[in-house]
Amino acid sequence: MSVNDFIHLMPLLILTVGALVSMLVISAWRNHKIIYVITAVSFVAAFASLFEQHVAAPYTIEPLFVMDGFSAFYIGLMLVTALLISMLSYAYFEQREERKEEYYILLILSTLGACVMVISKHFASFFLGLEILSVALYSLIAYLRTRERSDEAGIKYLILAAFSSAFLLFGMALVYAATGTMTFTGIATAIAAFDRLPLLLITGFGMMIIGIGFKLSVVPFHMWTPDVYEGAPAPVTAFIATVSKGGVLGLLIRFFMEVDGFRYPTLVLIFTIIAIASMFAGNLLALMQQNVKRILAYSSISHLGYLLVAFLAGNQMGVEAITFYLVAYFITTVGAFGVIAMLSDKDRDAERMEDFKGLLWRRPWTAAIFTAMLLSLAGIPLTAGFVGKFYIIATGVNTQLWLPVAILVLNSVIGLYYYIKIIAVMFQQPEAAMEPRRQLRPSIYVASMGTLTVLALLLIGIGVYPTALINLITTLLNTFTTLTLR
Repeated sequence: MSVNDFIHLMPLLILTVGALVSMLVISAWRNHKIIYVITAVSFVAAFASLFEQHVAAPYTIEPLFVMDGFSAFYIGLMLVTALLISMLSYAYFEQREERKEEYYILLILSTLGACVMVISKHFASFFLGLEILSVALYSLIAYLRTRERSDEAGIKYLILAAFSSAFLLFGMALVYAATGTMTFTGIATAIAAFDRLPLLLITGFGMMIIGIGFKLSVVPFHMWTPDVYEGAPAPVTAFIATVSKGGVLGLLIRFFMEVDGFRYPTLVLIFTIIAIASMFAGNLLALMQQNVKRILAYSSISHLGYLLVAFLAGNQMGVEAITFYLVAYFITTVGAFGVIAMLSDKDRDAERMEDFKGLLWRRPWTAAIFTAMLLSLAGIPLTAGFVGKFYIIATGVNTQLWLPVAILVLNSVIGLYYYIKIIAVMFQQPEAAMEPRRQLRPSIYVASMGTLTVLALLLIGIGVYPTALINLITTLLNTFTTLTLR
């Protein structure tokens, strides 16, 4: 490997070193604050290293990786999100008696796996990144072992993730058998030589879609989502909903753009059905929930359906719309679960509707932030979520995806009901005397409230002035030269 190879892999190397240093420090001296600082410094250093890279043209590290503007943006987005989640995690775990330090090693490793997927251009690196992410998530989900439903959530995710990995590997094997290569560019070259896709290749792609569909929790591979979201600690749930899915979605975009999968009506039809089913199932099932975590779980399924509408466009505008919407979705989701984490106590998470009753009168600033996050998820104007949803609709209209766009608009109206339901509960007058406000230590208060304030400002800032972010996305994605434009 050359010096340039190491420079372009520097974010991954820094995360690896951060996990190793944390492990060595824990073996010598357990201190929650020190391990948190090491974790935060690792994320900040990895993000800063992105500025040393020149992404004017794609840089390939044969045969596994490619670094370009698309990779740099997605890695940066996931590192910033992981940093914010680590800040919320510090406040969340500082109030608990469990051994907390190993949590941060798992958080770094799972972020590393997501970053590996985003820069992959080979099945080997893709699967390696996916397993680094998944194995760390098994432990993160079941980390609070004494809590009700925690072990159940971890075991469910473990079993279903094993099945999805089996489907994914078998699909890769079939694609390799049909094309004779495991690189994305090699598969694209082999497919171009076919007049029509052979059955073996279609079967391989179908099995890969099953495996990826599980990781994205789209219908009909969504069964694990509400139970895992409910059983996992609130910061871990935020990580699953954002960084985990962002890494898989980035890989899916790169692979399908490389092989020009949108030329084939069968694959387009499969993703259209998945998108429509995810939008309807996610929103309709969320209507029947009384647990806030489960509402947000089903909501995340519908939001993946919205993202697939832009994915179906199969062009540069579609990728830009997905990327912008992901930024808005990451901000709102981390903010929503951050509020849940802040209101949680050492016994359980604040996930019941009654936990939020009268929140406006007890914690007005927290209620205002949570309201902003929910309105953004609903796509209300002056929030980042509204601009992101508008961008996706514009992309769908531009590529004449009339049916998915119409269903997206209909489901946005349906989703508004359960978001407003939570807001209405917060605005209710408390029936009894207001509970005394729990006094948080300064370090915990700064870590949680400071993070939520930053997220709220980003939410409103992007909603009011999205031009800067759009220009950044357009500039960086211009180096994503493997796109096949319609």
